[in-house]
Amino acid sequence: MTSLLDIVKEADLRLGFTDALKSPTSHESMGRTELQPRLLLCLHGLGTNAGLQRMAGLESGITARDLSYVRRRFISADAMRHAIAIVADGTMHARNPVIWGNSTTACASDSKHFGAWDQNLTTQWHIRYGGRGIMIYWHVERNSLCIHSQLKSPSSSEVASMIEGVLHHCTEMEVDRQYVDSHGQSTVAFAFCRMLGFKLLPRLKAIHSQKLNRPETGKPNAFPNLQPILTRPIDWEAVHQQYDEMVKFATALRLRTADTEAILRRFTKHNVQHPTYKALAELGKAVKTIFLCRYLHEEALRREINEGLNVVEQWNGATDFVFFACKGELSSNRREDHEVSMLALHLIQNCMVYVNTLMIQKVLAQPHWQGRMTPRDYAALTPLIWEHVNPYGKFELDMEARIDLA
Repeated sequence: MTSLLDIVKEADLRLGFTDALKSPTSHESMGRTELQPRLLLCLHGLGTNAGLQRMAGLESGITARDLSYVRRRFISADAMRHAIAIVADGTMHARNPVIWGNSTTACASDSKHFGAWDQNLTTQWHIRYGGRGIMIYWHVERNSLCIHSQLKSPSSSEVASMIEGVLHHCTEMEVDRQYVDSHGQSTVAFAFCRMLGFKLLPRLKAIHSQKLNRPETGKPNAFPNLQPILTRPIDWEAVHQQYDEMVKFATALRLRTADTEAILRRFTKHNVQHPTYKALAELGKAVKTIFLCRYLHEEALRREINEGLNVVEQWNGATDFVFFACKGELSSNRREDHEVSMLALHLIQNCMVYVNTLMIQKVLAQPHWQGRMTPRDYAALTPLIWEHVNPYGKFELDMEARIDLA
């Protein structure tokens, strides 16, 4: 068994992501050699929800007070996102394309419910999960590497979170295909994704109730085999008249001059008379109709979407394994604490993916594995495995011991 703490340590010794965790002032009285193990213990305590008290060790001489100081002084949300980017980009660079394929541009997103104390503005009661808590929205690429995470309330829009993650993730990856489930799509989402330059590929639960829009007026008898599911034609004139306004809102999303949630809140069915909403809805219906035709016609596309969403479901399963303490409930009423815990969990799981990637590549580089793996076998490999990982026990950090990954 490999200690989860040792996995995080090995990733840091190879990539140096703790260098991104700096004091907000220019002066640091503590040397990085002394600070590094304390940062790793803090990240492990936050990312597993075990807390800083359990990370203190009598043999190392590091107390809970020392870790609390490091947490306050060096660990912030912005610094954590920088550290996550270092690990994510390092994983992409370390991948062997023979095993993992060429650089992927496809990403899947989904949310997961976490229990949380209810005396804050983010926590809400979630009717589907039957309890109070928050939602964390993940963006996970095809090879199980999470490129973005967001803290959100259960009532907030998953469409806004999906667009936010694609546009403003912190890695080198360029996303051109985004897989979502039924909650992560809408007609307006199809329009914005089209204008922002990536494809929205949802797995629709109620596929039997979907309708196709006619491309133009004056041809009521066209497509005789599709008559039962055809509806009114697209109003292209509305799109033409509001095109400049649509570009303005899409640019605001890309440049982050306005909050994504605030913009999309303007374009809902409650504001159906808004002319720009009508134009976005018409464009979205056209894009969705094209997608539905492809989805029904191409089995390969349906398999691709299903495989992508299975990856993010596996990521959610790994969070239950890593974030094990206190029944997985966030024990704080401060939004900043929730966000830092989320980012620490994100960082630890990405470290696990990084080290597992190197472990698998080391095994497959041995002579007796040469020529035994087919492309289909490689397609079934995933670096997001944890049967060999031990997150529990006595936490002792030996900075001299290394994992053999030569």
